[in-house]
Formats: sequence, C-alpha cells, structure tokens
Amino acid sequence: MGKVTGFMEIDRQVAKYQPASDRIRHFREFTIPMSDAEVTKQAARCMDCGIPYCHGPTGCPVHNQIPDWNDLVYNNKWEEAIRNLHSTNNFPEFTGRVCPAPCEEACTLNLEDMPVAIKTVEQAIADKAYELGFIVPQPATVHTGKKVAIIGSGPSGLAAAQQLGRAGHEVHVYERESKAGGLLRYGIPDFKMEKNFIDRRVEQMKGENVTFHCGVNVGVDVKVEKLLSDYDAVLYCGGSETPREAGIPGVDLHGVYDAMPYLVQQNRRVGRENIDSTGWPSDPILAGGKHVVVVGGGDTASDCVGTAFRQGAVKVTQLDIRPRPPEKEDKLAVWPFWATRMRTSSSQAEGAIREFQVATLEFVGEDGVLTGVKCCQVDDRRKPIAGTEFIIKADLGFIAIGFSGPFKDSVLKELDGKLNLNVDSRGSTNVIANTNDYKTSVDKLWTAGDVRRGQSLVVWAIREGRQAARAIDEALMGSSVLPR
Repeated sequence: MGKVTGFMEIDRQVAKYQPASDRIRHFREFTIPMSDAEVTKQAARCMDCGIPYCHGPTGCPVHNQIPDWNDLVYNNKWEEAIRNLHSTNNFPEFTGRVCPAPCEEACTLNLEDMPVAIKTVEQAIADKAYELGFIVPQPATVHTGKKVAIIGSGPSGLAAAQQLGRAGHEVHVYERESKAGGLLRYGIPDFKMEKNFIDRRVEQMKGENVTFHCGVNVGVDVKVEKLLSDYDAVLYCGGSETPREAGIPGVDLHGVYDAMPYLVQQNRRVGRENIDSTGWPSDPILAGGKHVVVVGGGDTASDCVGTAFRQGAVKVTQLDIRPRPPEKEDKLAVWPFWATRMRTSSSQAEGAIREFQVATLEFVGEDGVLTGVKCCQVDDRRKPIAGTEFIIKADLGFIAIGFSGPFKDSVLKELDGKLNLNVDSRGSTNVIANTNDYKTSVDKLWTAGDVRRGQSLVVWAIREGRQAARAIDEALMGSSVLPR
C-alpha cells in the first residue's frame, strides 16, 4: 500500500496550527492545511503491514478501508479515494476534524510512535473532493413509497437519513434546534469544526429525498405517537445531553454551570443565532476577564477551556480527578488498543493550568456568587487525602464530567412505561436496543447513536446510524443493499 519503502523514507507529518497567541483571537478553524504533495507523501507511508488493525475492530468503528484510500491518494486518484471513503463513512470531513483517531493508535507504525497521519489524509480527501466537485446529491432512481421519520439530526440521525434517502425512502428529519446538526453544530466549537460543513451536507441530503423540520421538539411540539402513526418507521437519535450529576456542594451559586449550556450558547453566538435554546439556561455565560475553573478531564472540558480563552479569560484551570498519565505508554502491553498516556489538546496548549489527582470538594462563594473552588488531592482510589485542601480563585466554574442520557422531558416522557431503558453503573439511562436490528420495545420505533450506547464518539454515532438504516430498510423491504 502506498510506496513500499515510504514508511522508511518519509517522516510523519501532520497539519500545523496557527500560534496560540493568534488563534485565541477568533473562533475559526486554525489548522493550516497541507499541500496535496505533502498529503500524498503522508499517504505513501502506509505500509504493507499484513493485518491492518487501523480499520477495525480495534481501530476504526466505521471500518474505513484506510490502506486502500491511502494508496489511491498516493497515486493521485482523488475521486476514487472519496468514493472508497464514502463507502464506509458518510461524513469524512466531520471525522477528519473531530475524531480522536483510534485508527492511528492501532497503526502498526505506532509501535515506533510514528503512525501514518490517517486523520490528516482523511480530511484532505474530503476537502479535495468538495474542491473538485465530487460531492453532489445522489438521489435514488427508484422510490419505495415508504416514509421514515428520524428524531434528531446529530451524526447518527444524519447518517441514517442519508442512507435511507439513497435507498429510495421518503425521509423526514425532526430537529429540536433551529438548524440541523445536533451537538455537531451546537456542542463542538467552531474552532474545531466550522459549521458550513454541516450546511453543505444538509443541502446535499435535501437533494436525496430528505426533508428537514427544524425547531420541532418531538414529544412536545409533535407527539411520537403521531409520527408512529404517520410513518412506516421512526428512528430515535436523540443523543446524550443530560449532564451527569456532580454532587458537589455549591452548584447553585451564580457562576457555576454545566459545560453544555456554555458551549451551546457560544456556538449560537458564532452562528449569529439567538442564544436562547430549548432545554438550556438562557442567561449569558461569558468568561471575559474572569478566572475560570473547569471540572473534568475529557473533550467537553477541553472545549470549555478553548472557548474561555477566546472569550478573554484571565486564567483557566482544569481539574482532573485521575492521576497524571505517563508520558509514554508500554506499546507491547496496550497496542493496538487506545492507550492511556499524557495527551495535550490544542485548547489546553493555549495556556491552561492542569491539576491531576485532584477532587472538587465544594464551590464556595459570597452572597450567592462563586468566588472559588475548594479542592484536595486524592489517593489512587480517589479518596481525599487529609490536610491537602486548597482553594482556587474562580469567577466562573464549569462542570464537564459527562452525560447521563437523553433529555427526559420530550420523547422519553411521552413514552414512559413503553420503552425499555437501561441504567448502567454510573446512572446513565439509555434506550435498550441491540446492534443487530436496533429495534426498541415500541412497535415501529428504532434507536441509534448516543441515546442507545451512551455518550461516545462522532464516528460511533455514524456507524450506528448506518447500521440502523440498513435494519430499517430490511424491515420495510424484506432485504437491503445498504452496507452495515
């Protein structure tokens, strides 16, 4: 694959970033694209490794045929490359920007800490395909006469909608917010992925027999029972949006917020939308001139860090209860699986202070207003160590410790008692359905994405949307040519 000796002759290279001092002054993407020649050289590094762990099941959830399209890029066959990439992934321009790239962790060259720049090549293929006009609507030539409703327009809902539309069904997507995209649009900051990429896909899908109904909160504005009556199938892709309960005293102080309302607000500002949003607080949340503390060590916490810096925060501290991970993992013990090691996101590299193995004991304040965060060090079992307490000054605090399932005031509220729900060890509530047919306990209702599996990656949502689309197509037509 690629150039036979490429991995020995060419060093790994990925796209560079604008300097932190420049990129924190705007909310646009700050990655500096590589030239076609540079991308081709990186594709040439893909080696004939025999067993390409990169494309699954340990590497890529959608099973991208990575060695194949690396070889096509190396041979300057961009149209064939995007066709191959689209055969497994509806939205490579999304995953090429926001996926953490488990494929690169599983790359054989990662044994030498020099994996193929798979994510960079993937994004380049998608961007090049748009530039050359290869991405256009692909409407079905035969219409089935069947109607499918999809609740939610996040990555799983969009992937399912596109697959079902191309299979010839009439597809209607219902989205609570004013624009399609779900947390792709309202949760992921623009500096990680600008939203014109979603808009382009929506326009493509409108030409593929997909109709979008935005500003419609299913279960409130339109009853699920009506959708089940009017459509041949309904797919619930509501995502996982309910913030996990932190159980920290002082969360009711002014200045303490869950992470998602903050991110949604800023994304709506950037999109020139009203900041009011169904299900989220509407008071303006701004970090300009403030000391900010973010509780949590994941991607959502990192997004809060980057957003706070761009709003003009004086200081941003991120608290992580986990021990500081090692700088380098033991390859032979963990490869090709995702390794626990020290990782620094672009947002953290913009100046965040990171505290590890620290528990948040209390948000403290005066006259109902946040003034600080009381913390302490913890042992290996995450138990507080006596005498290690300290207070970090804070004018603004964000809780970013994950999500416990979909909003419960719409679809779940209406179907209470009819849906089988699963409660995991951390209290997350997910709708039960298996990965063979994605059917729920309610007739004609399927489910996919984070609402089924719990909070996860965009690439997993795309996979589930595609698989659920095939299951629905099979149920409606008796067979399906859609891939899983």
